[in-house]
Amino acid sequence: MKVENYPRVTDYVSGLMQRGRYAFTSNEAGAALGGTKGAVKLALNRLRRKGDIASPMRGFYVIVPPGYRALGCLPADQFIPDLLQRSGISYYAGLLSAAQYHGAAHHRPQVFQVMVEKPRRAIHCGRVRVCFHVRKHLRDVPVQQVNTPRGTIAISTPAATAFDLIGYEAQIGGLGAVATLLADLAEKLDVDDLGQLAPRVPLPWSQRLGYLLDQIGEAPRALALKNFVQERAREAVPLAPSICADNMPRDRAWKLIVNTGFEVEA
Repeated sequence: MKVENYPRVTDYVSGLMQRGRYAFTSNEAGAALGGTKGAVKLALNRLRRKGDIASPMRGFYVIVPPGYRALGCLPADQFIPDLLQRSGISYYAGLLSAAQYHGAAHHRPQVFQVMVEKPRRAIHCGRVRVCFHVRKHLRDVPVQQVNTPRGTIAISTPAATAFDLIGYEAQIGGLGAVATLLADLAEKLDVDDLGQLAPRVPLPWSQRLGYLLDQIGEAPRALALKNFVQERAREAVPLAPSICADNMPRDRAWKLIVNTGFEVEA
């Protein structure tokens, strides 16, 4: 079937939108339309060049409504759940992306950050960028579902987000950025939630998180962490793992070597 005689692909895409679906695979399109695999591919490529659809991953397409044409793709939160579910991949949106959902106003992420169990290549789709970070014991991390214009997406809870920000501080701009985000998140951090999560993350994460909460004036929220650290920690760890900690002052309450300073953005 010649591509110039293949208007049905446009009808197929329009039909998906009418049913509220904005993602499909090349195999699904081929099964619905018939014709050869090559003809379907050519027809889809024509729509992609027009900007009607985009392809975040080979064989996977998203429909791009007029309001997102300048972006060249659907926003990441509107297609990542469908893409990863189709691939059988457990995930949650985390770090800066989760913090933004929870109301953190600083450090608007330039890329959408997703936590997964195994390494994955980043996605570039138009102006949309998705970066994947490997999270050990990902299925033990508490998540919540939030609404998007195309459905829902799983994000880490406020407490889980706070721990992840500490554990992946190098990926979000350092301790100053973490402290600034924690100040934004503080009112959503529940003492009991932090205490329940502490045994499920590396002990130094609790030491660093508790110390930062202390330093930004949120000591009451860190009380459960302080009790946990004082019961479990046997040695001091550096506040900044990548910086030399020799001959630096120590914080006895959190068993930390304070080897760096930081500033909270106003």
